[in-house]
Amino acid sequence: MRIVFCGTPEFAVPSLRRLASGPGISVEAVITQPDRPRGRGQHVSSSPVKEAALAENLHVYQPETIKSDSAQEFLKRVGPDAVVIIAYGQIIPGRLLTIPRLGWINLHASLLPRYRGAAPIHWAIANGETTTGLTTMQIDAGMDTGPTLLQHELKIGADETSPELAARMSEIGAGLIVDSLVRLDRGEIFPQPQDSEKVSYAPILKKENGRIDWTRTAEQIYNRMRGFAPWPGAYSTFRGQTCHLWGRPEKIEAAERSGVTGEIVSSAKDVFVVCGEGTHLRLEFVQIEGRKRISAREFANGARFNPADRFV
Repeated sequence: MRIVFCGTPEFAVPSLRRLASGPGISVEAVITQPDRPRGRGQHVSSSPVKEAALAENLHVYQPETIKSDSAQEFLKRVGPDAVVIIAYGQIIPGRLLTIPRLGWINLHASLLPRYRGAAPIHWAIANGETTTGLTTMQIDAGMDTGPTLLQHELKIGADETSPELAARMSEIGAGLIVDSLVRLDRGEIFPQPQDSEKVSYAPILKKENGRIDWTRTAEQIYNRMRGFAPWPGAYSTFRGQTCHLWGRPEKIEAAERSGVTGEIVSSAKDVFVVCGEGTHLRLEFVQIEGRKRISAREFANGARFNPADRFV
């Protein structure tokens, strides 16, 4: 089977490597985003997929836009049986979808039709889900609306963060994408329409998603801390300064529950923040904007709290 691989971030790399080394599959070309400035220094660098492709001695094609006539001509010239697309970062125009015989096969990090969109891993954790999964599908002109092929369900760890879950899912997904291609080509599986009544969404993350709403319970806030790592993180305001916070729920005896949401309760050992429904979040680390991350105890020692202090 001759395929083109289309992807950009680290999440797509295990699938590319598995396809490149698997018997019966030939990766004719890899399409990825152009080299761009990245990181604090804004140095121009390649995508993780490009680096992996070059390590496998694969041909790399980096159109500025996949909608260009040259991109269409490239795909027609290669004439793949299938295009595997994983987190490429651009919408594929309809005129390209019919070029490969088996279509464009996508690996999506949710159990579709749940969590359609750009950030399914982040929102599943942030919303307190305990299970999630992976879906392979044939893409169509919509956003994650195409017919599905195979699915794999897995549990989300109680303390698992988005980067940790993404790394685990990317390895599992590599096997799922290979299995989907082989079985689809053999006629062992057939695309199945999604159930439109079970649709939910996972929109692209925005900075404001990270602002902590202290009326939520400590468990809900902790879920969002895990889900929104590493960006936008979880932040609040203290004495007019933005602070990124890390912590976890702490069980407090009913008799000790008091205070308004956002209030800081400090002891000789621990620092707590009052959350919704009388729950408490035990702070572990604090990073005031523009400074380094410090322990909650160091933060408390430096702040010397007064009764009016609270996170807002």
